[in-house]
Amino acid sequence: MAASIDQLPAGCDIAVIGGGIVGLATARELGRRHPGAEIVVLEREARLATHQSGHSSGVIHAGIYYEPGSLKARLCVEGAALLYGYCAERGIATRRDGKLIVATGEQELGRLGELERRGQRNGVAGLRRLGAAGLREIEPHASGLAALHSPGTGVVDFAKVAQALAEDFTAGGGTVVTAAAVIETSVDGEAVNLRSAAGGLRAGKAVFCAGAWADRLAVAAGAEADPRIVPFRGAYLQLRPGRESLVNASLYPVPDPGLPFLGVHMTRTLNGDVLLGPTALLVGARDAYRLRTVRGKDLRESIAWPGTRRLLRRHWRSGLLELHRASSVRALVAACRRLVPELTVADVVRSRHCGVRAQAVGRDGRLVDDFLIDRTERAIHVRNAPSPAATSSLALAREIANQLDAII
Repeated sequence: MAASIDQLPAGCDIAVIGGGIVGLATARELGRRHPGAEIVVLEREARLATHQSGHSSGVIHAGIYYEPGSLKARLCVEGAALLYGYCAERGIATRRDGKLIVATGEQELGRLGELERRGQRNGVAGLRRLGAAGLREIEPHASGLAALHSPGTGVVDFAKVAQALAEDFTAGGGTVVTAAAVIETSVDGEAVNLRSAAGGLRAGKAVFCAGAWADRLAVAAGAEADPRIVPFRGAYLQLRPGRESLVNASLYPVPDPGLPFLGVHMTRTLNGDVLLGPTALLVGARDAYRLRTVRGKDLRESIAWPGTRRLLRRHWRSGLLELHRASSVRALVAACRRLVPELTVADVVRSRHCGVRAQAVGRDGRLVDDFLIDRTERAIHVRNAPSPAATSSLALAREIANQLDAII
């Protein structure tokens, strides 16, 4: 995605670090609130939305999974409504196909009921419980004992949304500078001083929406080391041409309540491809879109973090299963066969689509399950914003702007 590239000024009123969808939505929101302010976005890569925003499967989530009262619960429901409205306004294609969360065994029915209660408390519109016959009316090739149907779940190209947000921001007078990785940050009482690959910048306030690098920049600005970002790579298979009719929209399993991942699912993307996955494999780099990509600093930090070791001890069975699925097409297909029994290995090909989830892990080994926003002197830090951050981006931007505006 092409970026607007401007020369870095010496100073500004507000700096936004991170040119993904959350950073761009926040910059746009701040520009609308403060039309006279000079606002600069610094993006580490040569293009915007290079990481999580540009590698998303494109699902617009409805808000079913999240603990009532959490930021994810509130901002996902609000954000989805704002996102659909924004896409309609800007002429960005969406498709509201809906999705089914399917219970395939008796032991999952209780958890499905809990998801239904959560969705209702979170205000998810149109959510309904279906029996085996009802789910097959929507997905004829699916099989299960019961399902939740979410008609408001949809798909979009989040990279196009990010591009539109950048255009809105720059049209309002904002500045976007790419290839500007922030190397050092300090505060002198009157401003946040940023040293980047594009030069120095002195900002009255700063918002850090740095995704996989959020923890490093927060700690550099004076925040606590806990939690740490640990990267998990998600890879996909894809239904081969002629077999896409096995799935009409999105099919999800009932997720493991102990992990903040939604499980191996099947999703029809905006362009009509059907993705199967993702895996969730701990990797050796924060940009490990290829498994062989290993960066010494990233790997050392992940291994040295006490939370990583505690996480692995606690979830070693799940870790071995993910490793098996990541290395075996047959194993990943077997996981999907729980949802679509007639699926075979011959029906799939490996997909080029993959992503790296910037997952915050606490010192105690806990996978942080909510959006996490920290504050240091003159700055706000978004320290955990994996899915559904893209869905929530416009609402999350309002939350961040509110917190920034409270800084004197």
